[in-house]
Amino acid sequence: MGNRPERVADAIRDELSQLIAREVHDPGIGFITFTTVKVSPDLQLARAYYTMMGDEQARRDTAKALGRATPFLRRQLGQRLRLRRVPELQFFYDESIAHQDRIEQILQELKAEEAARPAAPDPDVPHNDQRKD
Repeated sequence: MGNRPERVADAIRDELSQLIAREVHDPGIGFITFTTVKVSPDLQLARAYYTMMGDEQARRDTAKALGRATPFLRRQLGQRLRLRRVPELQFFYDESIAHQDRIEQILQELKAEEAARPAAPDPDVPHNDQRKD
């Protein structure tokens, strides 16, 4: 019984992706990818998380455009998924991808710094001035 919200969430994510790509012709919506959809246990609310390319202004424009498209998307979901009650849709920009990218960038910078640093002398290896006779 606990799998139903997950199945509905997956179906909503798939349908939203298709609808945005083929049916919604709002120029405010950039190239977006739905990363996940979380549906409440009572199937009344669906939170759709997305990522996109672009700057802060593009993100704001996309958020507004998704708000304008929400009634259409909800109607289409109702027709395609045949649910008794179509969940309310909420859209959120998925910050986790940006955070992962930032962490990856920091790790790459640390690795580059480490490679550029001269190798420290090994304390176990005797040097010319520490030779034992």
